[in-house]
Amino acid sequence: MITVHFTDADGATTSVTARTGQSLMLAALAANVDGIQADCGGLLTCATCHVMVSEAQAALLEPITPDEAAMLDATAVPRTSASRLSCQIVLTDAMDGLRVVLPSSQY
Repeated sequence: MITVHFTDADGATTSVTARTGQSLMLAALAANVDGIQADCGGLLTCATCHVMVSEAQAALLEPITPDEAAMLDATAVPRTSASRLSCQIVLTDAMDGLRVVLPSSQY
């Protein structure tokens, strides 16, 4: 188990315990993190699980695939260089302490 920290647009942080091997999106949903909608359930057909990962921690993640990059162009809040879809982030032990920022809106 690892700990992941979600910070919302107002600066409030929610810390959750998550299983390695599961997606960041599923960890957020299991912990009822407000701000992750996940309308498609992780099928990479929407952009409602948008998060921003710090540049320092981005190196812990697998590279963005072309499909994820295309979906990030459809986020409600414009994507940044730190934007990722939480459904595409598979948690590993190395990600213990991962910090992500939630956009102000997923719609």
